[in-house]
Amino acid sequence: MSREQAPMVTPVLFDCDPGVDDAVALLMALSSPSLAVLGITVVSGNVPLERTLRNALQIRDLANRPDIPIYAGCERPLFREPIYGQFHGTSGLGNVVLPEPLGTAEPGHAVDFLVQQLLAAAAVGDKITLCTTGPLTNVGLALRHSPSIAAGIDRIVMMGGAFHQAGNRTMTSEFNVLTDPHAAHIVFSSGLPITVMSLDASHQAIATPERVATIGRLPGHVAQAVAEIMTFWNRNDPKRYGGPGGPLHDPLVTAYLLRPDLFEGEAARVFVECQSELSMGQTIADWWDKSGEAANATIISKVDADGFFALLGECLLRYACHQPG
Repeated sequence: MSREQAPMVTPVLFDCDPGVDDAVALLMALSSPSLAVLGITVVSGNVPLERTLRNALQIRDLANRPDIPIYAGCERPLFREPIYGQFHGTSGLGNVVLPEPLGTAEPGHAVDFLVQQLLAAAAVGDKITLCTTGPLTNVGLALRHSPSIAAGIDRIVMMGGAFHQAGNRTMTSEFNVLTDPHAAHIVFSSGLPITVMSLDASHQAIATPERVATIGRLPGHVAQAVAEIMTFWNRNDPKRYGGPGGPLHDPLVTAYLLRPDLFEGEAARVFVECQSELSMGQTIADWWDKSGEAANATIISKVDADGFFALLGECLLRYACHQPG
């Protein structure tokens, strides 16, 4: 690279429900010079909205990124009653104890912020990548309220869904999509390019005790906090995961933006079940063109897990080297 050539920087907006694995995804992104995080919007999901907001503020402080605006969004799904995560602890961040937030959220609603940012990008011919690691309520509402924001979206990289894997909250459905299947339907019907990190991908990225120990040996208080969070994340379910540990779902979204070479996927049409209570929130992929409808997503099917955990370590090392952002 010549001295005159600036490195590529991808502008991103994070919509999330922190959440153990959301926290790790955010810390990776906030440490990465190739990502310009324009803002963080939070939604009810793993824990109620007041906790996801507080957790996002604490993660921002942990990353020493007070420049990042944070907005509170929807406190419930579009049409259904709220449900919450089962594995994130009372606070949503496991057993880790973080200081009281230094700052507060911005005034205004997350949906309004998303609309404003995306319309502003579209007005000057720019595009922003949306990273979604929680229920899609905020994004679905923004698209329904102001469809023209699509012109300002480069792509959506989302964690959600299950295809070859069974669900992680019901027999058929992954938690993020199950929580607000109607919002997920809006997003998958938007015509936007979507990359899907489903359970098929995240169950390949298991935070085993050995990998957690490697993170714990890294210098710096951020790596220590992540190791503590990941220790709490051990599901103790070797029948499902092949051994001790837990799947790191949401950080794969950040990793894909940083190292797409670590992933393989296949295009397909994705449908979301919104009527049957038995299979509510199920994501169904038309692998063999039975519907006659064009593919609307790239579903990630393979993850280089060792490469992903090495990348996570590189991101955390930046904090120890005083190089966040």
